[in-house]
Amino acid sequence: MANIVKVNFNESFKGELIAPNGKVSIGSNEGELLPYDLLLGGLASCVHATFLGIARKKRITYDTITYDIEGIKREEVPTTLKDVYVNVTFTNASDKEKIDKSMELACRYCSIYQTLANVAEMHLKIEHK
Repeated sequence: MANIVKVNFNESFKGELIAPNGKVSIGSNEGELLPYDLLLGGLASCVHATFLGIARKKRITYDTITYDIEGIKREEVPTTLKDVYVNVTFTNASDKEKIDKSMELACRYCSIYQTLANVAEMHLKIEHK
């Protein structure tokens, strides 16, 4: 299974990522995303998609999920990620213990989470409101 995107840049750092289902502006100006924004956003999306499948099977409910993800890079070149903090907040979870176990499973089975775990120390924190 292949994932294919197209990325166009002008002579500076202004570009556009074009995927089958949408477009994103890349750059350092307002309304544009930087490379690590895209990477960490991809991580949150992958974890969430994986979590949804698990939550449906377990029939657990919640009102909202918020992902706050922080990536800390190494200082030595190449400046790969050193630590990634995945902070997840649930509101009105039906079963906090099942939710927590399901999120831990989602991280275990999310391919992007596991890819990043090969270079960075991954930290998962789950909160409930």
